[in-house]
Amino acid sequence: MNSTDVAKAAIKVAITSSRATEEQIIEALYKHGVKAVAVDIGGDLIDSIPKIIERAIVASRRTGIIKECHVHDGAVAGAAREAIMQVSTKATGLNVGGKIGIARHKEHISVCIFMSIGLLHLNEVVIGIGHRSIPEVKD
Repeated sequence: MNSTDVAKAAIKVAITSSRATEEQIIEALYKHGVKAVAVDIGGDLIDSIPKIIERAIVASRRTGIIKECHVHDGAVAGAAREAIMQVSTKATGLNVGGKIGIARHKEHISVCIFMSIGLLHLNEVVIGIGHRSIPEVKD
């Protein structure tokens, strides 16, 4: 499994429409050696950036995707920030709602942000993805 496959896994988890589907995909990925998690996000994008990064790190630690160390925290934060920057041009100053999907296989970790941007009755949909390479977590 390479970095492209891990990115696809993060996208699959981020675009799920229900918790049941999300859990099924996470289980299926785990059978292939991929650890994954998803976290809901929302609010004004600029005000939410620190909270989005924090939620990505906490969820990754809680599910064993990363260890609690500054190298792993930094990798998740960097990948999340990269994904945020990809969607920020469309979402700056607007309310957003969506999900972060995080997937890891061996040294590859990807963070995907999938969100809807609200503007009156019109909604724009955006997706951003970031990748980092970090040392493997030994179980």
